[in-house]
Amino acid sequence: MATTWSERAFGAEAIGDAEVAALAHATNAELMDRAAHAVARETLAELRAHHGHARGRAVVLLVGSGKNGGDALLAGVYLMRAGVNVDAVMCSPDTYEPAFAAFAAAGGGVHRAHEAPGLASGAQALEASDAVIDGVVGLGARPGLREPAITLAQAVPSRAIVIAVDLASGVDVATGETPGDFIAADVTVTFSAPKPCHFLPPAAVASGRVAVATVGVPLDVAAATPDLSRATAADVRQRWPMPRRGDHKYTRGVLGVVAGSVQYPGAAVLAVSGAWRTGVGMVRYWGPARAQDLVLAARPETVCHDLPHDAQVQAWLVGPGVAGDDDQPAAVMLALESGLPGVADAGAIEACVLHQRDHATTSPGQRPHWVVTPHAGELAHALTSLGAPASRADVESQPVVHARRLAELAKVVVLLKGAVTLICDPTGSVVSQADAPAWLATAGAGDVLAGVIGSLLASGVDPVEAAVMGAYVHANAARAASLGGPIVALDVAEAIPRVVRALLATTT
Repeated sequence: MATTWSERAFGAEAIGDAEVAALAHATNAELMDRAAHAVARETLAELRAHHGHARGRAVVLLVGSGKNGGDALLAGVYLMRAGVNVDAVMCSPDTYEPAFAAFAAAGGGVHRAHEAPGLASGAQALEASDAVIDGVVGLGARPGLREPAITLAQAVPSRAIVIAVDLASGVDVATGETPGDFIAADVTVTFSAPKPCHFLPPAAVASGRVAVATVGVPLDVAAATPDLSRATAADVRQRWPMPRRGDHKYTRGVLGVVAGSVQYPGAAVLAVSGAWRTGVGMVRYWGPARAQDLVLAARPETVCHDLPHDAQVQAWLVGPGVAGDDDQPAAVMLALESGLPGVADAGAIEACVLHQRDHATTSPGQRPHWVVTPHAGELAHALTSLGAPASRADVESQPVVHARRLAELAKVVVLLKGAVTLICDPTGSVVSQADAPAWLATAGAGDVLAGVIGSLLASGVDPVEAAVMGAYVHANAARAASLGGPIVALDVAEAIPRVVRALLATTT
């Protein structure tokens, strides 16, 4: 993706190079001390937030053989100085000796879990813990926990706050996959910059809140190439299409919408509402009579048609609620053959990827014109229709692999919906957005999202940017509508204007 977004994740190689450069200005012990201090600071903040104070609380360190284990041990020293009771459960006979010596000298309790008595006493300490610091493995480890860490992870009580050192142990740092056992964190304290696993599902969910501590490692994020990125409010504000003095409804963008059906007429209302509330100049809607009536009742500004013969539009939205038993499939094909940009959701995804695979240009530098917005099951079905069989379980276990594959095969922008949204283009670049509350997992939310993206496309926004910005605004509209409670899809659409207003009003 040519577009650069502000939050960027870097792989182990870039981080390793930065750490080597840092050693020209600081010793390894100094870097570890800074990392440990950052972990201790976050742990104390979490204890105080949950319990009102940290003194006298019980923290258990899960310690592996590498420097992450050393960071955990040194963090334990800082915690003991703050009055916290700290035990270290050693997951390996090997340890980072300078850190272990400092921990033992400070009076911390030690349980050697590679020995049976130590495993039992370590599990007991975990059961009584208020917080657990996960320092089992680091960036270079293979994914999936090994014993005794598997048994210890199962002993962590649900009430305990889990703070991961750099990454949640057991996840794949490069792909975000979780092929074996892992330790889910509430907070991850990572160093220098986020890693891919912090942005990619399913590991992103296991990472919890990610706090970045620079610790003096000079990673040049402006010069280095990120593995993937994430948009911020400032990014979206900078790119948002603003109406100009002298604009009229046609120059503001006209969106053609093919959505709804006899079975699912409400999808048309949600898609059209998402588009209108995002700020498009005009919406032309094609659908069955029942859906037209509902659309006009909800959004009387809409212009309704029976079939899109000579449509005067700048972009298309096709698929929400399309069932295939009326004229909608023909209308979808007219949109796909128009040569205009568009977004395809639900019932039009398969038709879109097949058409784009066979007709999209592949010249160097050519940007894709269409965005498809599948959930995991729809993405698996789309890949299968292209001759690359996949199941929903396959997509859920390796989401970035399959989203990239669909983007490459179909020559489209793929927005894979989920707790963490992934946006991939045919070059293999990935943007990850994780702004939505869990309440957004509700019927019809995807129809509204398609409307948001369609509106941006009609306003002239590049398809990749429209997908990223659409995901950001849609998620934050859900957050604004929810305020911590249940929502329905139309609530999200109605919250979009105030989210955009607040976004554009922010100057810092």
